[in-house]
Amino acid sequence: MTDTVAQAPKTEIGKLMQDESLAHLLHYPKVGDVVNGTVIAVGRNEIRIDIGGLAVGLVRGPELDPSMHLTVGDDVEATVIELDNEFGELELSLKGADRKKSWDKLRELMGINDPVSVKVLEANKGGLIIRIEGVGGFLPVSQLSPENYPRVNGGEKGKILEKLKSLVGTNIDVKIIDVNEENDKLIVSEKAVWETKQVTVLSKYKPGDKVEGDVTAVTDFGAFVRFDENLEGLVHISEIAWQRIDHPRDVLKIGDHVAAEIINIDGSKIFLSMKKLVDDPWRSVSDRFKVNQMVKGRVLKINPFGLFVELDPDIHGLAHISELSAKPVKDVNEIARVGDEFDFRVVSIDPENHRLGLSLKKQ
Repeated sequence: MTDTVAQAPKTEIGKLMQDESLAHLLHYPKVGDVVNGTVIAVGRNEIRIDIGGLAVGLVRGPELDPSMHLTVGDDVEATVIELDNEFGELELSLKGADRKKSWDKLRELMGINDPVSVKVLEANKGGLIIRIEGVGGFLPVSQLSPENYPRVNGGEKGKILEKLKSLVGTNIDVKIIDVNEENDKLIVSEKAVWETKQVTVLSKYKPGDKVEGDVTAVTDFGAFVRFDENLEGLVHISEIAWQRIDHPRDVLKIGDHVAAEIINIDGSKIFLSMKKLVDDPWRSVSDRFKVNQMVKGRVLKINPFGLFVELDPDIHGLAHISELSAKPVKDVNEIARVGDEFDFRVVSIDPENHRLGLSLKKQ
């Protein structure tokens, strides 16, 4: 303690408590005792604890435990280091033998590997703050279950944090995956609990099986589909349809009921394909289109290197910038706009790679 505190005059109750017989009579704690109490105030560098209505204790400065994220109403154990500080309160420490017990218990829980229910106390851009056995812990975003993982288009940090904050105050089941007392590090995983639950259900499935489920999220790279007993698989953008699509939301939305085929199972990760359940229209493309054939097409998208063209709902082709005019073209936008229709000439067909080349140039 500081010299100021040590030299402060004792209060009347402090003087009375110097009488050990009286202290025993009142069940008043002594220096070195471990007391139980309830947090009644949290300051920037101190907290106050009510010791069963008998006294108020103060924990401050170096006696705080940085791994503990305490809030008003929390029950804690603390060690008495002074009976009477300058405020007439007990001076307490959270760095006592009870902390050793907590870390021992955490190691035991990690060894058992059973789920532990925790309350989410805070959220930051990296994950969630929790507490187990009085020790503050961290649940990284990467260790959230699919149900709570913040799938945000574009990965906007502000929206991710907003979704994480919506979990504050809720209870979730986690497994302890790292305990490091020396570095005050406790890491937990919700995903580990989810993966354990999936093992039994996943054993029923293998690649090639067909499933039906509901779209739960649509991202830049694909869509997630939930089926069976809360299993969830990813349909990558390349597996949604045979034709080229710019974004999964152009084809799917949350809540859509879809059918898909399991194409791979990697641990707890399930990969699905919707297009596998539909005949590949490119298999018969050579029967419908021939090189030098004139076809009508609608411009779907304009890129610096050419025009993406829809010939029918299943077959799309590319008119490269070099095939748009007999003269050099500097800006594709000078040739066409999205929605424009032209008569194109088929210049190449590659069914295996799903490519069809088109031209606006006259022969």
